[in-house]
Amino acid sequence: MEKVKIDNDIKVLYVTAKTFPAGIPDAVAKLHQLFPFSTERKIFGLSRPENGGEIVYRAAAEEMEQGEAEKLGCETLIIKKGNYISLTINDFRKDVTLIDKAFKELLNQPGLDPQGYCVEWYATDEEAVKCMIRLDG
Repeated sequence: MEKVKIDNDIKVLYVTAKTFPAGIPDAVAKLHQLFPFSTERKIFGLSRPENGGEIVYRAAAEEMEQGEAEKLGCETLIIKKGNYISLTINDFRKDVTLIDKAFKELLNQPGLDPQGYCVEWYATDEEAVKCMIRLDG
């Protein structure tokens, strides 16, 4: 486990999965239709319990220019700056269940931001994902 510091808030545009976890592939596909692969744009998966405990998943991409979300008709949210606890999974496509296992381990750590998201930060140049949760404070 490692700590990661995000120095600035990150505004992202997102596509919400219709269901969790079954709807994740469709949400990711829709996001990639809007934003073809680029090493310049950060890609995320964001999830947390909402609406009385149901997990909501959002496939998200960093907003690269002011007004991009409005132009594309996308909703936005902010990944808050701060300190995150993190686990990195290499070659995640070989076993995507490792993402769920990583978050279960991270969610057992003390001092998590109760309003935070489970953040999947996908590497732009390799098959790796950094699973992160913001620490409180």
